[in-house]
Amino acid sequence: MDKISPRYQMGIVQDINDRLFKLFKSYDNVEAYVEKWREVYDDFGNANFYIQYKDEDRKIIDLKKTLHRVDGETLLKMAIDLGVQTPDFIPSIPTFKNELKSSFETAAQTFDKAYCNVEKDPNLAVGLANSALESIIKEILKDERLQIQYNSKDTLSKLIKNICKAFRLDNDVLPQEVQTIAKSLIACSCAVEDLRSTKTEMHGKTQEDFIINDPLCAYFIVNAVSTVGLFLLNFYKKKYPVMVDNVSTVFDPNDLPF
Repeated sequence: MDKISPRYQMGIVQDINDRLFKLFKSYDNVEAYVEKWREVYDDFGNANFYIQYKDEDRKIIDLKKTLHRVDGETLLKMAIDLGVQTPDFIPSIPTFKNELKSSFETAAQTFDKAYCNVEKDPNLAVGLANSALESIIKEILKDERLQIQYNSKDTLSKLIKNICKAFRLDNDVLPQEVQTIAKSLIACSCAVEDLRSTKTEMHGKTQEDFIINDPLCAYFIVNAVSTVGLFLLNFYKKKYPVMVDNVSTVFDPNDLPF
């Protein structure tokens, strides 16, 4: 990730700069945040980057100059921590988040938490991503037009099978390749649920149990969830568009407030 292009780094530096001052307001607070990303290697003060200042007294941080000295991987971690979009690295996520915010508020909040925890708590990110996908499918299955009965306590593995059935993705009329992709959606979602149940701290674990603690795995899983979720949302909106109430309102002059 350190090999991201200079052009991309220029853009992400500006976004991080703007986000930090919006969140923390003062130079002192901004500097305190940036300082937490510094790693000092030895007693001589050698570190992964050095904070730059605008004044001789070294009291006012020059944030942009500082950020331009930060390596690409750390910049990306900062961006994710701050909720700055990183479409070139996790391409489906910004689109997915926008889709969620328009109609699926609970799922949107859960997925935001998953996204922000990829680096600092990978196993939590995986668990939350699973929960977000469950919320999306449950909301869609509430639509009576799908004519699918489901239990609100169903977990992801059963929910994904129900929604694929509702969307008729396993229909014999469809090309075999489409049916194969539908089965892959089910397999992917079941794998995410299995990871949540067996490789995260969402359920009780012992010291010997394997727990996902690698951000790279969390990136992969969260991105997979966003891809599956985005497909389900777009398919649903296309096949089952929002119904508009066509009942006309009759004007009654007696209803006027004067």
